[in-house]
Amino acid sequence: MQKKDKLEYLQGFMSERRAETFRKVLENRTKHFTVVLEDIYQAHNSSAVVRTCDIFGIQNIYTTHRLHDFKISSLVAKGSDKWVDIYPFKEINVDNTQLAIDSMRKRGYQIIATSPHYGATTPIDFDISKPSAIFFGAEKEGLSKNILDQADGFIKIPMYGFTESLNISVSAAIILQTLALKLRNSDIDWGLTEEEKLDLELEWTKKTVKDSNLLLKKWDENNKQD
Repeated sequence: MQKKDKLEYLQGFMSERRAETFRKVLENRTKHFTVVLEDIYQAHNSSAVVRTCDIFGIQNIYTTHRLHDFKISSLVAKGSDKWVDIYPFKEINVDNTQLAIDSMRKRGYQIIATSPHYGATTPIDFDISKPSAIFFGAEKEGLSKNILDQADGFIKIPMYGFTESLNISVSAAIILQTLALKLRNSDIDWGLTEEEKLDLELEWTKKTVKDSNLLLKKWDENNKQD
């Protein structure tokens, strides 16, 4: 109950229109699909994927770090990184790709590699019934052998020209738009729980309201129980 009280208190410092926008977006957020980016180093590419995830309602993004740092370009992301959750796997002297694979499995996701691998399915034909962690690799290198060897399935974009690859941000946009549409037209319970919605709405409100931490500190002081 305290979270809800804090939320209502903070939302008194912003417009009702903004609060209504938060609630509308939350109804379209999902963790049924999540995105994992393997060692993406070009900021414009990683930022475009983050923006795409926000647009199509994908709340969680994971990044693995091997040779490069994950960077965000504010010009490309357009503030979208404020509204999604980005979790890095960047342990020192650890195979962060394997760490990501193991972590996704523990969270109940199947591992789906984006690759024109034999047996890969198209986004239109992809079975959306299972929670899936969709792995994307860098444009030139693609996904590592580690992911390809352990993937539970593969997804590809049909191509009919001379060029055999797409920029990662374009690939992500095509795949996620198709899967998001299929998900919303299905009977799958893909939405966030009420608790998850409350947590996110509170976090988004804190990011929106000026001096929110100071306001919440005052709220705590005024609502201490004897």
